[in-house]
Amino acid sequence: METTSRVGAQAPAAEGGQQLPSARRTVDGYLQAPFPWYGLDEAFTGPRWLMQVGTAADGAVEHGSIGHGDEPSVRVETGVVGEPREKFAVVVTVAAQPSRRSADGTGLLEATSVSSAAWLAGVGLLSFTWPGQMDHSLRDDWLDQQTETAWALADDLDGPEWSKLSLPVDGVAASFYYRESEFGWVLAGTTDAGVHLGAYGRGMSAYGLGFAVVKDVSAYA
Repeated sequence: METTSRVGAQAPAAEGGQQLPSARRTVDGYLQAPFPWYGLDEAFTGPRWLMQVGTAADGAVEHGSIGHGDEPSVRVETGVVGEPREKFAVVVTVAAQPSRRSADGTGLLEATSVSSAAWLAGVGLLSFTWPGQMDHSLRDDWLDQQTETAWALADDLDGPEWSKLSLPVDGVAASFYYRESEFGWVLAGTTDAGVHLGAYGRGMSAYGLGFAVVKDVSAYA
């Protein structure tokens, strides 16, 4: 997927409760998408927040993420027993796209698939974690290596690293690919609404989750 990302944390507010321009830009990216956004269903009653959208070279929104629970920060996994951990789940929505010409007409863009959602979810989880006892200067090399691993795993969804998990999507049971690691869990599947879904998290069990179309994404800003 040849996309760029526009990162947007939870929308900041100015005095008096008015949103700052950066917050409005973040919401605008989600509102410009020609596909529905997904999040956890109404069974989840905790905080929800916008994260980022990914765009093609021509500016078209192709995917994005919505977070649930504690806002994750980059953490070193020290393995200390009893250490508090953030509890979150992030849902990644990816537009289902066939192979298509690039904006300048000089080549073809790769089609999106369930593997695209699995890779984005895997990289998303990595972006908030790195192993304990690792020198900070080595983190970029570690991330590059793990990103390649995440892509290889996403390209082999029927391989031994993945299991099958059935979860509700808009109230109907759907099949997902699922795997766990020392850093958290990742899953990916597809919907009848023309999008693929990825998700990742830690501290929240994936087995009890359900997904549903977001009725008003601007309410999360």
